[in-house]
Amino acid sequence: MRRPMVIFYCLIIYAIFQLIWWGRLLLIANPNSKGMVLGETAVFLFIFFVGAYYLQKAIDQERKLHHRQKNFLLSVTHELKSPLASIKLYLQTILKRELDPAQQKSFLTNSLKDIERLDDLVENMLLATKIESNLYTFPKESFNLSELVNSVAGRLQVHTCSSQIIKLSVQQGIMLEGDKFALTSVVTNLIENAVKYSPPCAEVNVSLKRSNGQIQFIVADSGIGINDQEKSRIFEKFYRVGSEDTRKTKGTGLGLFIVKQVLDKHQASIKVKNNQPSGTIFEVTFNANAN
Repeated sequence: MRRPMVIFYCLIIYAIFQLIWWGRLLLIANPNSKGMVLGETAVFLFIFFVGAYYLQKAIDQERKLHHRQKNFLLSVTHELKSPLASIKLYLQTILKRELDPAQQKSFLTNSLKDIERLDDLVENMLLATKIESNLYTFPKESFNLSELVNSVAGRLQVHTCSSQIIKLSVQQGIMLEGDKFALTSVVTNLIENAVKYSPPCAEVNVSLKRSNGQIQFIVADSGIGINDQEKSRIFEKFYRVGSEDTRKTKGTGLGLFIVKQVLDKHQASIKVKNNQPSGTIFEVTFNANAN
């Protein structure tokens, strides 16, 4: 990228010098055309520099996108290798050692957890690709959102800590009409993010309730939080909070992108608030016509 930019700026400098040179020659040949030459030069330089500015801006955006895509590929590679290595180790241990039934069950259960983690990752990538290419139609059906939230929270709980850290407050029997598969991804990504960015064994509060004809799904954590400058960007594809050099948390940058796209398709809103004393609150609201 550096070499083409050097060539580009050299061409700009060359064009400006050529403009000055030909303008000088024209003035020498016809001194009365000074106003015309200066006016045409001013217009040319204005258009030239405006075009150069927007071209540079587009190149910078492309460079940032390329950098995010590179980080995404590295993150996906890591996210795939970690559970695969874990599954391989569990299965090799089962095959090589004489384990009692309880140990075998424990190892197989842990392997299943890692397989579910891989399944979530693959579903996120497929859903993000389909959404962006307009290949996904978001089929609607009526389903029990309360059961969905309980199921996802229960599955993610076993990935986190031996103590209970996902605190549920779910009003039972809440029905919603929408794409169950896509909304499962929304619930999974929001809860998983809260767990991921929280301190070890910290409490994550998940609530679902009906209020004033609306359905509210809220996930609150006590993690690192999101500064105000980044709140408007966290739903961009591949965007991740913090610096690439200091970030330790794993992720692909697809989760919140999927969340926002799916909620927009369901005419639902999402708000990002600061939790006290630290952390973040994601508040999803489905309007009265959603169910």
